Amino acid sequence: MKKIDWYILKKFLSTFFYVVIILCFVIVVIDYAEKNDKFIKHNLNFEEIKKYYFSFIPFIASLITPITAFVATVYVTANLSIRSEIIALLSSGFSLKRIMLPFIYGGTIIAIMSFILNGWILPKANKTRVDFEVSYIKNPYYFSENNVHFKISDETYLYLERYDNNLEVGNNVSIEKFQNNSLKERLIGRQLVWDSEDKIWNIKSWQLRILNDDGNEKVSSGFQLDTALLINPSDFDNNYKLNETLTLTELNKHINLLKQRGSDSVVLYEIEKYIRYTQPFTILILILIGVIVASRKSRQGTGILITLGFLFAFTFIIFFVMSRAFAENGSLNPLLAIWLPNILFILIGIIMYRIIPR
Repeated sequence: MKKIDWYILKKFLSTFFYVVIILCFVIVVIDYAEKNDKFIKHNLNFEEIKKYYFSFIPFIASLITPITAFVATVYVTANLSIRSEIIALLSSGFSLKRIMLPFIYGGTIIAIMSFILNGWILPKANKTRVDFEVSYIKNPYYFSENNVHFKISDETYLYLERYDNNLEVGNNVSIEKFQNNSLKERLIGRQLVWDSEDKIWNIKSWQLRILNDDGNEKVSSGFQLDTALLINPSDFDNNYKLNETLTLTELNKHINLLKQRGSDSVVLYEIEKYIRYTQPFTILILILIGVIVASRKSRQGTGILITLGFLFAFTFIIFFVMSRAFAENGSLNPLLAIWLPNILFILIGIIMYRIIPR
């Protein structure tokens, strides 16, 4: 790297971190003003509030990283352009690709930091943040769903009419086992009760029907039957932002578990996984577009270039929110939906690189 590369890299990284700090400060102030009534209601002291915001700030910093990287790129490039430094570089034999190099170095540093933060560090901080919000910001949680179905093995299905997450008791339970799409066993019970000491389920007042191949039926019953099932009381707990509290390793395990159960909610966790993998690429794509947008000298000064940069940033956000919504409601494949904004803006970047005079 030459001196000019270090010069641009230092300006870019210092601007990026400065913008992140300023935006985090503004967002924390606004968030505190909105939640202050809740803090007073629960009589929270300074240490409890401080602990919450120490976990809230990394979450916000990660959330705004792609956009702040883009804004920092536009700001630094626009200033270089207005001071005719880019013209001087081009006149001395530098190409636009060569000028992009220090921005790519800086973007790579930010992208790696973002991936590590989102994959393993931030989820641990999010546990503190989400627990705080569940305890003090959100209303008390009660499992209110009726007629609950679980797939507990390849051909075994569990049904509960109701479940009380406070007592850890399910009512009117039915477990059906199929073979070649034919019902072979059906276990019904009045209650399904969690034994916290032995970590197993107890089925109260049960009756088991087994259908033999010859068409005969074997019936047995009893007062209590101990059984191990591929469910846990935590499956009925509040899953508020659970996807944000899982590391990549935990996220993959949870996705596999949900697939085994045939759960519809697996899409939400797949989306979270894909976002964590695509965000580093998003950062690099937006940085390169930022250089292209702001590299042309404008008579209106840096203001028009920064405004144009914000327009691109908000356009990206709109596309991302729309594609994520399509993925969540099943209209688009989750992997395609999360990558779609990146693909679209790669094409926009290529077109702009070719048509904007350099």
